[in-house]
Amino acid sequence: MPTSSASAHTTDSAKSSSGGVQSLERAFDLLERMADAGGEVGLSELSVSSGLPLPTIHRLMRTLVVCGYVRQQSNRRYALGPRLIRLGESASRLLGTWARPYLARLVEETGETANMALLDGDEIVYVAQVPSKHSMRMFTEVGRRVLPHSTGVGKALLADFPADEVRALLARTGMPAATDKTITTPEGFLSALADVRRLGYAVDDNEQEIGVRCLAVSVPNSPTAAAISISGPAGRVTEAATERIVPVLQQVAVELSEALASSGTGG
Repeated sequence: MPTSSASAHTTDSAKSSSGGVQSLERAFDLLERMADAGGEVGLSELSVSSGLPLPTIHRLMRTLVVCGYVRQQSNRRYALGPRLIRLGESASRLLGTWARPYLARLVEETGETANMALLDGDEIVYVAQVPSKHSMRMFTEVGRRVLPHSTGVGKALLADFPADEVRALLARTGMPAATDKTITTPEGFLSALADVRRLGYAVDDNEQEIGVRCLAVSVPNSPTAAAISISGPAGRVTEAATERIVPVLQQVAVELSEALASSGTGG
C-alpha cells in the first residue's frame, strides 16, 4: 500500500548510519551543546556549532520545549528545562550505585574510606561512599555539597579546566577558609591544579578538616565529570601511605571508567 511504503521510507530516512534514530541523536546532541555553552543558547549559535540547518534545529527545540526538557526565555534564547533535573538526580544516584563495588575494593586495598564525587554546577556533590572498617574513620554524607577549592576531589575535577574558567568559578563561589590550611587565593589554587596535572593525583592536606588527609583522582572519560578519593586520619594517610595508595586509586578509576563506558553500549 502507498501509505505503508511512504511510512517505511520515512522511518528508514530517520535512521542514522549507526542504526540509531537520527532525530533522537540530534536532540541529545543539542542538549549536550546547550550544557557545554552554560545552559542557554540561541538557535543561530546551535546551528553554527552543530552544523544543522536552522529549520531542523527549530523543529527539534520545539519538541524539547513541549516535553519540558528545554524552555524558551523571554529574550527568545533557549535554556535547559526543569525536567532534566529529575533525570540528572536519578542518574547521579545510579552512578553512585555502579561505583560502590569499586569503592569497596578501594576500602579493601587501602583501609580508608572511599568516596565518589561529581562536579554539579560550581559545587562538588558526593554521590557514593563506602566507609573504612577502622574505628576511627572519615564520614561524608552522600548528597553533601562542598566548594571545590578545599577538597581533593575538587582539585582532581578542575585540574584540566582552562585557567580562566577556574578563575570565573572561584569568583562566583568565593574561597572561604575551612581551616588555616585551606587555599584562599586563585593563584594558589591554580598552582595546586598544576601539581595535580604533574603528579596525576590531588591532595587535600588538612584543608577541609584539620587532621584529615584525602587523595583523589578523576575518572577518565566519565560521561560526567567524576572523581574518586580515599580519606583518613593524617596519621594514617602519610607520605609513605600515599605512594602505596595512589596507584590503587588510579587503577580503580580506570576500571570504573571502562565499566561506565560499557554500561552504555548494550543493545
